[in-house]
Amino acid sequence: MPDLKLEITCFEKAGPHNTDATLEIAKKHADQLNIKDIVVASTGGMVAEKALNVFDPAKYNLIIVTHCYYFVNIKTRQEFDETKMEQLRSKGAKILTATHAMSGIERNIRTSLKQWCFVDLMAKYIREQFSQGTKVCIEIASMVADAGLIPDLDRDIICIAGTGRGADTACLIKPAPTSAFDKLRVKAILAKPV
Repeated sequence: MPDLKLEITCFEKAGPHNTDATLEIAKKHADQLNIKDIVVASTGGMVAEKALNVFDPAKYNLIIVTHCYYFVNIKTRQEFDETKMEQLRSKGAKILTATHAMSGIERNIRTSLKQWCFVDLMAKYIREQFSQGTKVCIEIASMVADAGLIPDLDRDIICIAGTGRGADTACLIKPAPTSAFDKLRVKAILAKPV
């Protein structure tokens, strides 16, 4: 692969007010690099709906990754309205709802027993050293690989995520499944908060 010369955006502040700009940055790089696989984290659907307007599913493999069921607590089934999920599917987007690659049982051990496990620690350090959105981009890249939603693991993908709500991070990633996580590469952080 030849050298990449990419423009990187560092937002002054994290948060959902960066969503439109992050999606446009991701679109610009996707078109520049001929990337067709776009993976978007969306908790409640706002980012997913905006991404659908930017990335036409007839031209892009648009994959929306939601929180897993009961992520918030055992009384809240799903934060993302399931009717909205069906509407997005009917427009061509793919939806992935699964256990988070950097969570699952480790999260329960940390929250209930107050004990940190390796994967939880790794996620914490990625969040602190880079950003919440960077951690999520890495995580959803492995999740869509595990689910078989990326047709070829040799293709680069662009992942979009954020800090809490909205989107403020976009990364160019060579994906890998969790079983080969050491092969995943963050080739470039295209946008992130400072």
